[in-house]
Amino acid sequence: MQDVIDRLAATDQAGSIARGLLFPYLNHAASMFESGYATRDDIDASMRFGCGYPIGPLALIDEIGAATVVEGLDALHTETGDPLHVPAGVLKQLALGGKGFYAAAADGDADHAIPQLKHEIRSVGVVGTGTMASGIVEVFAKAGYDVTYVGRDEDKVAGVAASIRKSLDKAISRGKLNDEGKAAVLGRLTGATSRDALADADIVVEAIAEDLDTKCELFKDLDRICKTGAILATTTSSLSIADCAAATARPADVIGMHFFNPAPIMKLVEVVTADETSPEVAETVRALCLKIGKHPVSCGDRAGFIVNALLFPYLNDAVKAHEAGAGTREEIDAAMKACKQPMGPFELLDVVGNDVSLAIQQTLVGSFGHVGWNPAASLEQVVADGNLGRKTGKGFHDYTE
Repeated sequence: MQDVIDRLAATDQAGSIARGLLFPYLNHAASMFESGYATRDDIDASMRFGCGYPIGPLALIDEIGAATVVEGLDALHTETGDPLHVPAGVLKQLALGGKGFYAAAADGDADHAIPQLKHEIRSVGVVGTGTMASGIVEVFAKAGYDVTYVGRDEDKVAGVAASIRKSLDKAISRGKLNDEGKAAVLGRLTGATSRDALADADIVVEAIAEDLDTKCELFKDLDRICKTGAILATTTSSLSIADCAAATARPADVIGMHFFNPAPIMKLVEVVTADETSPEVAETVRALCLKIGKHPVSCGDRAGFIVNALLFPYLNDAVKAHEAGAGTREEIDAAMKACKQPMGPFELLDVVGNDVSLAIQQTLVGSFGHVGWNPAASLEQVVADGNLGRKTGKGFHDYTE
């Protein structure tokens, strides 16, 4: 990480960009830890496995030095007056004590005992037929679970099977699977067009449209269909788990299981508990994630969970930095890639979709009320212009050539 430290210390334009974007992101991560929302290890794992960062934010603070981060934030706050740039209390304490998050004697982390299955999980149900749903079906089937997946019609159901066959064929071509393995995975799949086929599933994971009314209707139906003790999970990235649970008579059995796209490749799953989610259900889902080769992180039921809550304010800050004349989009992207980020912020916004990014940022502002997180005017404009990113051929960058 020495090159990141050197970049932050540089007096050139790229160094200024890096300080303006990295220090608020690190402060936000420290505040998230300080609030008790998530453990040190889960915050860092979320950004490593969810965003492909080489190091988590709290570990990066330790590398840079808490005193350096506090000094950088103080300078930003003097310049901007933004309350979000006031160093978190925990950063000041670490700076005074000369310790880091991973050296502090008592950092409030939870017990690191390996989670165990408190509910027996033999069969899995998945509702949905899109890219995420197909990926989740594949993940469970590869891990040895019988999976019943439900779609609106036969064509949608057939599309899931076709998508999984294509994925398995790619694995065979790369030497990661053989024909026998492919046959075994496909043999564990059962497609259906009626939700009643999920009656015997031990856990049902929904991956349908990101619309609360639609999800609540589904959970009400699953409550009627699924056996007593079945776990009902939602892959939502932004909606309330409690609201989904309220549509059922079994809120203790409802949980968030936020896979990242593409599900067969991305290792992170945010395990999101509402107030009424039972500890046994939460531990079972964490254990299940490990059994299917994923890395679970635990967090509570609030907007953005861990990854989106840390990532999107940083991306929004990058747009505002460009608006303020800190650099061109290309210069800002290059500066952050020099800090070992897999993609520059404008490149990532275009991959995620600027409409999706704007909606997430609006949700965060609505939930937390931070004025400094108000969506950048340029982000609102590209969405209004229909320039949504790679999916439309143009966003902050042009992909038509």
